[in-house]
Amino acid sequence: MDKAQRFDFSLEKDDRTEEEKLLQKAGKKSGLASSLGLGQEAPKAPMDTDYQEEMEKTKPQIRINLHFDKAIRGETETDNKRDSKTFNIDRLFEAAASGDVQKLAGLHQYLHQNMKKLSDSLYQSYGKTALMKALLHLRDGKNETAELLIDISEKMGDVKKFVDSAYTNNYYKGQTALHIAIERRSISYVKLLVSKGADVHAKACGIFFQQHDGPNFYFGELPLSLAACTNQPDIVEFLMENEYQRADAQMTDSQGNTVLHALVMVADNSKENTEFITSMYDSILTTTARLHPKLKLENIENNKGLTPLKMAAKTGKIGLFSHILKREFQESHTKHLSRKFTEWVYGPVTCSLYDLASVDSYEDNSVLDILVYGSDIPNRHDMLQTEPLCRLLESKWKSFGRRMFCLNFLVYLLYLVIFTLVAYNRRDGKVIKYRSNKPNCSQPALLSLMFHKVHMVYSTFFFFVAVDSFLQGILFLVSAALYLCQRQEYLSFYVLCLALSWVNLLYFSRGDIHMGIYSVMIQKVMILSDILRFLFVYVVFLFGFSAAVVTLLIEPPPKNITKTPRKGRIFGEVDSDEPCIKPTYRNISYTTMELFKFTIGMGDMEFTEDYQYKEVFYMLLISYIVLTYILLLNMLIALMNRTVERTALESNSIWQLQRAITILDMEKRLPCCLRKGLRCGVEKRLGTALGDDRRRCFRFASFSSMMIQSV
Repeated sequence: MDKAQRFDFSLEKDDRTEEEKLLQKAGKKSGLASSLGLGQEAPKAPMDTDYQEEMEKTKPQIRINLHFDKAIRGETETDNKRDSKTFNIDRLFEAAASGDVQKLAGLHQYLHQNMKKLSDSLYQSYGKTALMKALLHLRDGKNETAELLIDISEKMGDVKKFVDSAYTNNYYKGQTALHIAIERRSISYVKLLVSKGADVHAKACGIFFQQHDGPNFYFGELPLSLAACTNQPDIVEFLMENEYQRADAQMTDSQGNTVLHALVMVADNSKENTEFITSMYDSILTTTARLHPKLKLENIENNKGLTPLKMAAKTGKIGLFSHILKREFQESHTKHLSRKFTEWVYGPVTCSLYDLASVDSYEDNSVLDILVYGSDIPNRHDMLQTEPLCRLLESKWKSFGRRMFCLNFLVYLLYLVIFTLVAYNRRDGKVIKYRSNKPNCSQPALLSLMFHKVHMVYSTFFFFVAVDSFLQGILFLVSAALYLCQRQEYLSFYVLCLALSWVNLLYFSRGDIHMGIYSVMIQKVMILSDILRFLFVYVVFLFGFSAAVVTLLIEPPPKNITKTPRKGRIFGEVDSDEPCIKPTYRNISYTTMELFKFTIGMGDMEFTEDYQYKEVFYMLLISYIVLTYILLLNMLIALMNRTVERTALESNSIWQLQRAITILDMEKRLPCCLRKGLRCGVEKRLGTALGDDRRRCFRFASFSSMMIQSV
C-alpha cells in the first residue's frame, strides 16, 4: 500500500480559470459567513433534481495548476475555446442527466491530457458523481452515458473508487451507485457495477434511510436488503450468488438488523405485502442454507435482542409472524428450516409438531412474554390466537395454571376474612399492645393480637406477590409503619387498604370467561378511560363555580351569644349550652361539597340566603346544574355505553389476554425445578439435513373438513 492510500491523500490537477477560482473563493466566504451566523444556511441538497443542482462548496485540496506558466509566456485562452475543451461538474451532470453520449465527446482525452479522474472531488457534489446522476435518470431502464462514464473511468484506472463513491450529505450518507441501480430496478446496471468492483456491503445510513417523522425509507441500509424490501428476487439471487463478490445475508446495519429483520420492518399486514414478504423471506432462508449449511440466519439478534420472529411479534406484523410459526418445508435439504413438522395424518386428523424455540415463556424474552406484556402492540389479542400460541397457553392453564389459580383464590379469600375480622374487632381504633410480663392478659386480647400477626404475615406476602394492585401494597406499608410507630393515624390507611382488598377480589373473576369480562370493563376500560376523563372535566367545573359562589356570598353577622359553662362538666364533654358552630358558605371546601350535592340531586336550597346580586347567583347555580347534572353525567353514561359495546365485541380476546397474563405471572413465581418439570412440549429428534437435530416441540392434533366423494 502506497502513502497516498495509507493516509487517504491524493493530488488533484487544477485547470480552473482565475474567474472560476474567484467565484469559488466568494462561495467559501459566504459559507463561512453562514456558519458564523452572518448569513442564512443553505437548505439540504436533494438526492436529485431536474432543476438547478445545489452544488457542494469545493473542499480545500492540494492541486497542481497546469497553466501556471502561461501567464509567464504571455499565452491566454479565450472563453469560447476553453468552453469547448473544459469539462466541469455542471457540464458532466447535464450530460449524464440528458443521456446524450455526444455531450461527453472528448471527455477521455480531456481527462488524460489534464491528468484528472472522474473520482476527483472536483467532479463530486456531496459525494454524488456523474454516474449516480446518470443512474437517477434512466429512460426505459437505459442511460448510455453510464456505460461510457464507467468505461472512461476504467481506462483512467480509478473505476473501483468511482463506482464506490458514496453520498457524504448527512441526509443520504452512504448511498452508492449500486443502491441507486437497485432502487431503479435495473439488474443490468447492478451486474455491471458489481463486475467493476462495487461494494455489495456498502451501507446507506443517512437520515433519509432511518425511521423518523419526516420522509424516509428504511430498508436495512445494505444493497441486499434494499433489493429484498423492494421485491426484486432476481437481483437478490444475483447479489447472493454472483462470481465477483457475494452479499453476506448475516451482515447487519447500524441497528444490528439483517436482511430478515429489514423484511419484518417493511411488512404492513396487507395481503399483497404479506405474500411478497413471506416469499422473499423463505427464498433468502433457503439460499443461505444452500450456500452456508451451518449458518442459522434466523437466530441472529439485533441491537435490541430481537430475532426476526421476535421483531414480528413486537411490531405486530401478524401476517409474517403467523407464517414463520407455521413454516414447513417438505424437501429434505430445506426441511431443517421448518418450524412446523407434520408427524402423522389420518383422514381429517393431522398431528403436528411446532418448534418452541424462542416461543415458550420458559426462555427469557420469549415471544409469549413479548405479546402478553407488550401493551403497545395494537393487535396482540389476534396474535395470541394464532397456532400454536393459543394451544400452548391452554396447555399451561390445564397443567398448572388452573390449580394454582384456585389455590391463590382460596389463600386470598382466607386473607380477606382475617383482615376483615381484625378490622371489625379493633379496640376503638387503639393500637394493641401486648407485654409478656402481664400473664393475666385477657383471652380476647390474645386472640386479637394473634389475628393481627397473621394479617401482617399475609399482607407482607401479598405485597411482594401482588395480586393485581400496587396501591394496595402501598396502603398496607404506610398503615403498618404508622401502627408500629404507635400512631392512631394508621386507621385511615388501614380501612382504605381493606376496601381496596375486597375490590381486588375481582381479579379472580378472570378465571371464568363470563365473569372475567366484567372485571376487565371495570378495572381496565371504564375506570382508566371514561371515568378519569369525566373526573378531570368535572373537577374544573366544580372548583370554578365554587370559587365564584364563595366570592358572591356574604358572611352573616356574628350573633352576640353569652356562653355560660355548666358546672361540673367533665373534660372533653360537649356543653349543651354552647351554640353549634356551622360552617358558612365563605368556606370554599364547604361550598364545594354543597355544589357536589347538586350534581347528585341532593342540593340544599339554603344557598339562597345571604348573597349579593340575586340574578348573578341564580345564573351561576343554574349553569352549574345544567353543565354537570344534565350534560356531563349524561355524557359519561353515553361514553360508558359505547365502551361496553366496543368491549363486548372483543370480550373473548380480552379475556384470553387477561388469562394469559395470569398464567405467565404464576409460571414466573414457580421454583426452577417445578418450572422445568411443568415445561410444555416434548424433546424430539427430527430427521433433517443437520443430522442429530433435536428440538423441543409442542404436539397437538387438528381437524380439517374431509370431502366425501361418491364413486
